[in-house]
Amino acid sequence: MSDMITADLVDLDLSADTKEAAARALAERMVALGRVTDLEGFLADVAAREAQMPTGLDGGIGIPHCRSEHVTEPTLAFGRSAAGVDFGAADGPADLIFLIAAPAGADDAHLTILSSLARQLMNAEFTAALRSAGDAAAAAALIRGEEPAPAEDAAEETGSTADTGGTAGTADTGAVSAAASAETAPGSTGQDSGGPARPFRIVAVTSCPTGIAHTYMAAESLENAGREEGVEVVVETQGSAGFTRLDPAVIAAADGVILAHDVAVREKDRFAGKPTVDTGVKAAINRPGELIGEVRDKAARGEVTAAAADGPAGSGGATPVERGGESGEGYGTKLRKWLMSGVSYMVPFVAAGGLLIALGFAIGGYEINKAPSVMDHFVWTQADSWAALLFQIGGVAFAFLVPVLAGYIAYGMADRPGLVPGFVGGSIALTINAGFLGGLAAGLISGAVVLAIQRVPIPKALRGIMPVVVIPLVSAAVVGFLMFVVIGKPIASAQEGMTDWLNGLSGANAVLLGALLGLMMCFDLGGPVNKVAYTFATAGIAVASPSDSAMKIMAAVMAAGMVPPLAMALATTVRGRLFNAAERENGKAAWVLGASFISEGAIPFAAADPLRVIPSSMVGGAVTGALSMAFGATLRAPHGGIFVVPLIGNPLLYLVAIAAGVCVTTALVIVLKGLRKPVTGTSTQGGPGGGTDPSAPTPGAKQPVAA
Repeated sequence: MSDMITADLVDLDLSADTKEAAARALAERMVALGRVTDLEGFLADVAAREAQMPTGLDGGIGIPHCRSEHVTEPTLAFGRSAAGVDFGAADGPADLIFLIAAPAGADDAHLTILSSLARQLMNAEFTAALRSAGDAAAAAALIRGEEPAPAEDAAEETGSTADTGGTAGTADTGAVSAAASAETAPGSTGQDSGGPARPFRIVAVTSCPTGIAHTYMAAESLENAGREEGVEVVVETQGSAGFTRLDPAVIAAADGVILAHDVAVREKDRFAGKPTVDTGVKAAINRPGELIGEVRDKAARGEVTAAAADGPAGSGGATPVERGGESGEGYGTKLRKWLMSGVSYMVPFVAAGGLLIALGFAIGGYEINKAPSVMDHFVWTQADSWAALLFQIGGVAFAFLVPVLAGYIAYGMADRPGLVPGFVGGSIALTINAGFLGGLAAGLISGAVVLAIQRVPIPKALRGIMPVVVIPLVSAAVVGFLMFVVIGKPIASAQEGMTDWLNGLSGANAVLLGALLGLMMCFDLGGPVNKVAYTFATAGIAVASPSDSAMKIMAAVMAAGMVPPLAMALATTVRGRLFNAAERENGKAAWVLGASFISEGAIPFAAADPLRVIPSSMVGGAVTGALSMAFGATLRAPHGGIFVVPLIGNPLLYLVAIAAGVCVTTALVIVLKGLRKPVTGTSTQGGPGGGTDPSAPTPGAKQPVAA
């Protein structure tokens, strides 16, 4: 680890009072040493990782970390804060802060070293030595493992991995797995022979979105708790550099399973049929003893996972879109996640298909939809043939929208077994002209049917064929019956009624709808509300011949979505003194993002000052949406920003609508920011090359929130 942390990367008097300022202070040290090439880009990656899950840990530890293309080599910076910095831990602020930076393509050996550090942080003597370190060089040496100050056990556990330079998940997990296999083999064959009672055995999987820190800290925490309670715990760490599968004999002999993860567990079917606790990775770090006790209680009650091999784990119902959430989430939250799962998989088909169709129209005109199949007629030298080809490829891509929406809603609810009935139900929705409403219903029904089947007790001998034969067969038949015979016709009628209503919109009603969609697009800048508005718009044009009203709605939605980043870019240009240096730099990028219809370009501004930026953006978005509808602008492409202006009906008035909204938002942001009182004492320095921008008043005590 000698090349990963040096004294120059240590700040024993970190003065930052927010986690953003702390990350900036440590990142500036990395920039000064050439380890990070783009400070703002790297900090944006750190913030994105932090938004997924707070990185504060009990015991006064904060570990902001990310993998970023702006990192040249794996680097670790350490800061010690006397006042403490809030990183979201339950027990309060962190005084030991480790900023871990890994390149986007970091090699396995370096990630193994970082995982070793994560394990050391679970050792109280190691953290105590860091708190008492007298100078930066000593602290750096301590972290590198060059001093025996930390506990000898920790040095043995982590040093062996760091010295060998093996792959992440191989050195520690593989060794533990092999040892456990050796101990398990005799016990697994003779545990009922009347011999001495063997200890309770648990297999566990840990994983986090980045796969660098929390994954290995959770593993260490579970292993330590197991030793204290006399329980054998064998952990499979599914980290950034891959993972080494637990020996099947170890899994077979286990009495219980703990799945501590915030991303999908790979090959989860291996653990079916055992008492299982399914939770987030931080629970394994903060309360491992409780998890061990919980799985032992389930084993005592004989409560095993009733799901088939690919199903959710037991009654907890943890599914792909719920794994990052909290246990006990309400049904409304789960429903939103299920629907967003389907939408997120559908959007790439919308973008690809819509743009191909739009290009076909641009090259061949709007009569190209009547062209014969390119299988029957294609002339290499004719532009119309190429236009027809693009249009027909886009049409094929669009044909997947409803099945993909339904299939991945079901997947979000019931994991892989939900895919077959979901896709079948979505295809039936297309067949009976039930459209997107039918797709939504098919996805939810498919997930519910699969979950119901998985709750039926199944003999152990039949579990192997459940995910391959029984669940697909029964669920597809049930969903097909319901869609064709029971609910398909009412949904198709509702879809037709909504289409007729949209086609009849005119005058004030159309303007009000445009304003509402503009408000939704700018409310959370790429979040769930934004996605609802966008999906509503794309649903209307996802047909071979969309109505004029549907194309007006698509135009209004895209125009409104461009307003926030463009307005922030303009505001930083005309009133730069109201923004700090980082925001002015982000403003330059916001020009391109806004012009490309990427609303997320305004998120850094909304995160730093939500009460001024978000309302201003919503007002400007409403103005743009209303004007776009009033001007009768139409759009056949679902994405593209100014780059698809040639495909827009009434393009000049469309640009006027966007400009009007941008000016309104810019004016409101400038006025609101100008009314606030300057806040002194901002902390933007703390590392080499750091410094404050005297003309940049930024909130000092306020914690930015994720938009």
